[in-house]
Amino acid sequence: MRFAVFAFSALTAFAQAPAEKLAPYVPTPPIVVERMLKLGGLQPGEKMFDLGSGDGRLVIMAAKKFKADAAGVEIDEKLCRESSDQIRKLKLENRARIICGDILTQDYSQAALLTVYLFTGSNEKIRPLLEKQLRKGARVVTHDFEFANWKADKIELVEDDGEGRSHTLFYYLR
Repeated sequence: MRFAVFAFSALTAFAQAPAEKLAPYVPTPPIVVERMLKLGGLQPGEKMFDLGSGDGRLVIMAAKKFKADAAGVEIDEKLCRESSDQIRKLKLENRARIICGDILTQDYSQAALLTVYLFTGSNEKIRPLLEKQLRKGARVVTHDFEFANWKADKIELVEDDGEGRSHTLFYYLR
């Protein structure tokens, strides 16, 4: 069933107009992944989406450690396959999945939490969709790049990611 969702999403994405890649693949350090999920207050059973999920590390941690119903949305077919394979290998298919497709064409109305690591300009492209779809009380956590015209309810600094880099997390309550 999960493979069918992946295959259908992949075919649908390529049958439509080519989707725009909104950010390069840059893996989020594990310490930052965990801090994003904690800042977002992710609870067991909650529905969360990671927009631009890359290798699936946020989705995997959300499902494995936080027991959430986690979905990643990724446009790169190779990353979709790799992250889906890792989810199967870890036997997390009942709580984690990757949607291979354009983040601008998904339905996020059931999300309790969204995690985002896209450039500010890309955040601006998805902001109208999120404003339309996200229900009251949904939470959004962004990594390093803010949403213009949204006021962060919390800002958290990760001073050292284990590789000597700092990161800023922005928490928004809709």
